[in-house]
Amino acid sequence: MTSPEAAPKGGALRIATVNVNGLRAAWRKGMAEWLKSRDLDILCLQEVRAPDPVVHEYFDGWHVLHAEADAKGRAGVAIVSRDAPTETRIGIGDDYFATAGRWVEADYALDGGRQLTVVSAYVHSGEAGTPKQEDKYRFLDVMLKRLPELAEASDHALVVGDLNVGHTPLDIRNWKANQKRAGFLPEERAYFDRFFGTEIGWKDVHRELSGQVDGPYTWWSQRGKAFDNDAGWRIDYHLATPGLAASASGAVVDRAASWDTRWSDHAPLVIDYQI
Repeated sequence: MTSPEAAPKGGALRIATVNVNGLRAAWRKGMAEWLKSRDLDILCLQEVRAPDPVVHEYFDGWHVLHAEADAKGRAGVAIVSRDAPTETRIGIGDDYFATAGRWVEADYALDGGRQLTVVSAYVHSGEAGTPKQEDKYRFLDVMLKRLPELAEASDHALVVGDLNVGHTPLDIRNWKANQKRAGFLPEERAYFDRFFGTEIGWKDVHRELSGQVDGPYTWWSQRGKAFDNDAGWRIDYHLATPGLAASASGAVVDRAASWDTRWSDHAPLVIDYQI
């Protein structure tokens, strides 16, 4: 891992994702200063929880694709980019989630006439044995269908965001105590087996770059000493088609220096792609 200041991107395309836990609060707590330091090309946000005019105001000079949730103060996803997308879409393709503020897609033109599709996704947190969990499974079911469609339609495709599932025991510090909790249920993890298996064949870019190590975690509970003890969860992802994943040259989790300097309960995940 390197700090933002020690990670020049060179000719790479730098893409970051972060659940901001409320854009306006994050901005007040220091997100704006972080953004200035990172030299990003594309930034994907989840849990924006702000009206569209506010998002455009904060990202003046950027191209903004934002999907608010009908439920005020909930969800909301966005993609902000330096270059204008050639096409955008809101929603994952199931009318049940049309106004849920959980999925947006943007296509970008690359050199040589190639296309990159980027998705900002926010999967439900869920709650075992409740309708919230059924909604989560329904959303993951639609992802199983949508990922191959994205791979077919673009030269490169990337789905990033807070996917609210730790795939393996490496992704949760206290995994043994969480085996019956939403976020680490066997049924949820099985979806990720399919995402990264031969059936769909996408890649977990952060895991491939980091290797078989604990974490690096991207979310820590606000309660107790979870952050101080690094008792976290790796639930924020870059899911990429194989060719794009192969071009990834470095991943950084921008973990705050201390609990009181955090501007979200998630840390940004920043990855450079040499495309």
